[in-house]
Amino acid sequence: MIISQQEAFEVNLNGKVIIFPTDTVYGIGCLLQDVSSIHRIYEIKNRDYSKPMVILCANLRQVKELIRRDQTIPDSLLKFWPGKLTIIFFKNESVYDIITANNSTVGIRIPGNRFALDLLSKHGPMVVTSLNISSEPPILKFKDTLAFANQVDMIVEGEDLSGIPSTVYDLTTHKVLRQGDIEIIEG
Repeated sequence: MIISQQEAFEVNLNGKVIIFPTDTVYGIGCLLQDVSSIHRIYEIKNRDYSKPMVILCANLRQVKELIRRDQTIPDSLLKFWPGKLTIIFFKNESVYDIITANNSTVGIRIPGNRFALDLLSKHGPMVVTSLNISSEPPILKFKDTLAFANQVDMIVEGEDLSGIPSTVYDLTTHKVLRQGDIEIIEG
């Protein structure tokens, strides 16, 4: 079912897999605690369970509810949020192992897309990954999302996107894992 961005705020996302625009690519996601939908995303993408997924949050309060309390986020990183920066943290017990591929760390991003932020504010953090079949390029054009219409519950209308990936910075090792649009100096 294709829905407008306004309708996305009014629907119940429990038990649903949804496609929506972010500030980088179209994402496929579900609510954070919805394990059956997380399994569906792995199946839809033909994604290996050894590859973790990212959690998108609306704000720092949501982020802090998912990470170990002893971690601080440097101002040098916070200045890029909301935006195209994924930060790897030590997760707390509220983050399921299926999301992190049984790792003790989790990638979290506060996206810079206004709609995505509003959606996350309304529904809470979501487990999200790029919309594509694993090893294929991510989907950037709305019309290309329609190929997944029979596999998901909802597709939110949106613009065509840039496709420049987020930078991934591992705060636990102080290393850049993927250089994207944002340049970060390691250390």
